Amino acid sequence: MKKTGSLVLIVLLVASFWLAPAPAQAQSGDEFQLPSIQVGVEGAEDQGDVSLAMQLLFLLTVLSLAPSILLMLTSFTRVIIVLSFIGRALSLQGMPPRQVLVSLAIFITFFIMAPTAMQVNNQAVQPYLNGQMSQVEALKAASGPLRVFMFKNTYHSDLGFFLKASHLDKPETRADVPFWVLVPAFMLSEVKKAFIMGVLIFIPFVVIDMVVASVLMSMGMMMLPPVMISLPFKILLFVLVDGWSVITESLVQTYGVI
Repeated sequence: MKKTGSLVLIVLLVASFWLAPAPAQAQSGDEFQLPSIQVGVEGAEDQGDVSLAMQLLFLLTVLSLAPSILLMLTSFTRVIIVLSFIGRALSLQGMPPRQVLVSLAIFITFFIMAPTAMQVNNQAVQPYLNGQMSQVEALKAASGPLRVFMFKNTYHSDLGFFLKASHLDKPETRADVPFWVLVPAFMLSEVKKAFIMGVLIFIPFVVIDMVVASVLMSMGMMMLPPVMISLPFKILLFVLVDGWSVITESLVQTYGVI
């Protein structure tokens, strides 16, 4: 009861504070006014102001779409899937952590995409910053190296499927293939190639699980989970063959970087 009475007293004090009369200055005729916020569009005094505003808007748009661009137009999809297969094959629960795998995939992607990024920088970014081409021309020039990279790593069957599904005429050259057709074909091919590599990663570890399970059954230890016994052997095998370096080297070689 004492605690309840104290709470009631505190509430009454706060209410009396807010309901108390305003100070003498406010009672003399000056009313309290809330500040107003106005948002509008005014005429620019210089053409450079408009250009700077458009560049800032374009930069914010690119930053908001950066994750999607990283997923769609680069090797990130294949790399992150293959690295995720490693943890599944080893039967490791959350090891390595997801953040580590994503960070590793990002930097491997940077390494793989470095030659393409350098071409984009030389052909589009630097000429645009030097005022030698407009934004439209720079985007068209930047798409050239990316299209070459995607065509190189896209299955013809996947590209043919999306061309057929889009009801477009058969393109005579690669330049006639729309970007919105090339991107899904490239992503589908990347997922296929990643799963092919994942199967190859799984095979030796499945063999170890089968051998361990057979040994346990022959010894009458049918209640003991085979994964508990095979896990140290799988990790030991992966370390002895330097698995991370082998898989990373295989990933990079599939893109023809080395």
